Amino acid sequence: MFSSATPYKNQHYADLRKDCIRDKTLFEDPEFPATNSSLYFRKPPPGAVQWKRPGEISEDPHLFVEGISSHDLNQGVVGNCWFVAACSCLALKPHLWKKVIPDWKEQEWDPKHPEDYAGIFHFQFWIFGEWVDVVVDDRLPTINGELIYCHSKNNNEFWSALLEKAYAKLSGCYESLEGGNTGDAVVDFSGAVAEAINLEQEAYHNDQAKQDKLFEDLLKVYDRGGIISCSIKAEPHEIELKMVNGLVKGHAYSVTAVKRVRLGHGLIAYFRNETIPLIRMRNPWGKTEWKGAWSDSSEEWSKVGDTERGNLGITVEDDGEFWMSFTDWCKSFTDADVCRLINTSLISIHKTWNEAVHFGSWSKHAEPLLNRCGGCANHKQTFLQNPQYLFDVTKEADEVLISLQQRDMKIHRRFGQGENLTIGFAVFKVELNRKYRLHDILTQPCVATSTYINARTVFMRCVLSQGRYVIIPTTFKPHVLGDYMIRVFTDVDSGCRELTEDKPKVKCWSSFLGYPQVVTHVYVHEAEGLQNQDNTGGADPYVIISCEGRSVRSVIKKDTLQPEFATSGIFYRKKTRKPITVEVWNSNAVKDEFMGQVVLSGTVKDTTDPQRLQLRKRGRQMADEMPGSISLRVFTSTQLTAI
Repeated sequence: MFSSATPYKNQHYADLRKDCIRDKTLFEDPEFPATNSSLYFRKPPPGAVQWKRPGEISEDPHLFVEGISSHDLNQGVVGNCWFVAACSCLALKPHLWKKVIPDWKEQEWDPKHPEDYAGIFHFQFWIFGEWVDVVVDDRLPTINGELIYCHSKNNNEFWSALLEKAYAKLSGCYESLEGGNTGDAVVDFSGAVAEAINLEQEAYHNDQAKQDKLFEDLLKVYDRGGIISCSIKAEPHEIELKMVNGLVKGHAYSVTAVKRVRLGHGLIAYFRNETIPLIRMRNPWGKTEWKGAWSDSSEEWSKVGDTERGNLGITVEDDGEFWMSFTDWCKSFTDADVCRLINTSLISIHKTWNEAVHFGSWSKHAEPLLNRCGGCANHKQTFLQNPQYLFDVTKEADEVLISLQQRDMKIHRRFGQGENLTIGFAVFKVELNRKYRLHDILTQPCVATSTYINARTVFMRCVLSQGRYVIIPTTFKPHVLGDYMIRVFTDVDSGCRELTEDKPKVKCWSSFLGYPQVVTHVYVHEAEGLQNQDNTGGADPYVIISCEGRSVRSVIKKDTLQPEFATSGIFYRKKTRKPITVEVWNSNAVKDEFMGQVVLSGTVKDTTDPQRLQLRKRGRQMADEMPGSISLRVFTSTQLTAI
């Protein structure tokens, strides 16, 4: 019974089960005992609790009754609709729940071999970057003989109650599950990447183009096995308040389908091919549904043929599951959690991503420069003391996904803590040859900034041009400590790595070969006045910045006489009298052609404002061979310390 998951609390399921069978005893979990401490830390359940095993609740207990279904689950007395909604989503994905409930056939009750039952179960969760195997006994809390927390419609089906117990064990107790985020639970079930979407702030219901794009995105996520949930913001006094339209505020719903539904009947429907975007949801209560258009018995369904309705499985009963038009969904719900299963397989018909994962801490040190908890960019004096991660975009332009996740804090709730830190990150475009930490961001453009929020995960999608970038993950305020995991997804390997060194190391031969005395940053923005180099009336120029045998080369700018290079290099210089050169070349299939150069003297003058410098042609004035005003816009900055 091999498992690659790490045993939680060092409890090995196979060994514990074997010992119980040998000793003919039922397992009792010392790490999560059947006591009040496992139930609550502040608010006791509404009644006298008795811990009972499934065989004491039902005469014919099973893990599953007629398979696993999103309709199995109902929420109990604890306010964890977010967790129940995630379980409903999980039930729709066999490839996921079979990982979360390993050996599910072997864990099932076997009436033919009752001697093999040991009262022990195990479940697996993806916790902070690794799969963890959690063991529980089967003693479940009841009041008046009925389960008080998550339970199935069938009173002899126990997978959801046992799964919830394992999750409560990870969180410290059942009460720690009071209030949470569906996306977080889905991530723990799958290792997915969660994206929080503020439907209200983005006002999708007022912008048809944005709404259409969002629907296509969600359709793609759903079709590729992702998981979606949604909710409606509520003030504290409005939590689980039923609205006139049947929806409930402050309540998590699982999205169970995203479809384009064909309108019309018979062949007319086929040939007209008219569709409407619909979305289906489930209320974890197992009842209380949407009453508007496309609800179970609404007249809108008369527009849909019998075959299409059959395919959609329309049922007219208060089972908690209902359809809405996507427009009404955007109007009615304020928040959505979209969990993408990022495809990193080398062999796939769908887009594959390259993933880089790093773990780190916002930590404090006696030496300020060694601090790694500098707060957000509002705190300019300490911001660059945060961890820094460098990565490359090697394509001309590429979509990059970045996920920053902090450790789950629910286990600390019993101690009056447990709130998420407010976290986020910024992305800077840096020199193509940078390999040391940033110490000055005045010359580094910030190309993207995430939202800062007290959520477990902050996610951002952005399209970046070719170049080198640095991600700086931070807490909102400085000197706040915590652990995090950052995941970077790119089309091809980005070489993502943490920058740990501030400047070049002093080596044993530095006294002979020299140690960098100054560091110079050179930024080439644009060139003007270049002459035609091909029969299309343009050129394919690029620049090379060189210093002491090292060089940085820009990308080729296609078919232009006024290129914007936006290329920079950083040079740690030992011989400060040696010049820095900036050469302009024209790319050619046969042989690249030299177009001119700027020679910057060894004692480079800082240009806080970019200025134009005359191009020279191998020691001769450019005008001798190419008439007209030809210039480069160059920015330089020199310091005695690292930048």
